[in-house]
Amino acid sequence: MIITRAPLRIPLGGGGTDLPSYYSRRGGALVSAALNKYVYITVNRRFEPSIRVSYSRTEIADSVDLIEHPIVREALRFLKLQDHLEITSIADIPANTGMGSSSTFTVALLLALHTHKREHVSAQVLAEEAYHIEREILGEPVGKQDQYAAAFGGIITMDIDTSGTVSVGNVMLSENAQDEFESNLLLFYTGIRRNASDILQAQDKGAAANEDDILRQLDRIKEIGYAVRQAIEAHDLRQFGILMDTHWQTKKQLSGKISTSDVDRWYEIARTNNALGGKLMGAGGGGFLVFYCDTNKKALRRALAAEGLQELKFHVDWDGAKVVANM
Repeated sequence: MIITRAPLRIPLGGGGTDLPSYYSRRGGALVSAALNKYVYITVNRRFEPSIRVSYSRTEIADSVDLIEHPIVREALRFLKLQDHLEITSIADIPANTGMGSSSTFTVALLLALHTHKREHVSAQVLAEEAYHIEREILGEPVGKQDQYAAAFGGIITMDIDTSGTVSVGNVMLSENAQDEFESNLLLFYTGIRRNASDILQAQDKGAAANEDDILRQLDRIKEIGYAVRQAIEAHDLRQFGILMDTHWQTKKQLSGKISTSDVDRWYEIARTNNALGGKLMGAGGGGFLVFYCDTNKKALRRALAAEGLQELKFHVDWDGAKVVANM
């Protein structure tokens, strides 16, 4: 039996510039942090020739072509695996909550299948293979951030040139700065689950059509991403918190679907209870809210708990995608 895991992520800056409709014109720049919240995949050789896939439901298929789960089906086709397999998945966080779970699932699955084939692959290859399956085979409107965060782990910077080549850098924090980052960055679950495809498709089409407003906002988001990178690298985390608010206010201008009246209310409650800045994770619409708060965090926690929001405590994952067991 093979067990792999890959971490979910928090986008810290530059989100949206990892879509090919934008980076193919202007290049992308992002900062992202991996969390110690994971998607786990197990792969085992099955005695029977069929393929059993277990996720929120269970499938038993006589051939790869009959598998309904699109990522599992295409990953098996991509790696030319055909039968005698049992694949299961478990996640620490529900899907469709803005944590990049689909891409994380794909990265963990590919690592497990490569390991099953006794193949070693780098984090960069894993990320690009996952992107290829999601975007180029399945046609999902995804960028490259989630796959790279899941594959590499840690706090990473991504520079994407117009050809799509990604250069990854690592942001190393001192022990004190890491404690400050993890202590002051607070995650709250809104209870809203949504599919980000509609929001991403609209943004993708707008950038592809060279719509001035969308390109202008994404240019600004990229500038903020560079500023976020500089602030974190300089351990100026208070400035990072302020930039989160700038990022969120800019991102909301991309689409009326990114926020909701409830999200706007929760955001203002957080701001009046000491949050320097924050945003919805991922494309928007629901999922997790993240805030940076470096004073009187109890007031913020009480205010959002009174609204029914559930806090999720975390640490940074520094390992990225890894094989947990190979028995």
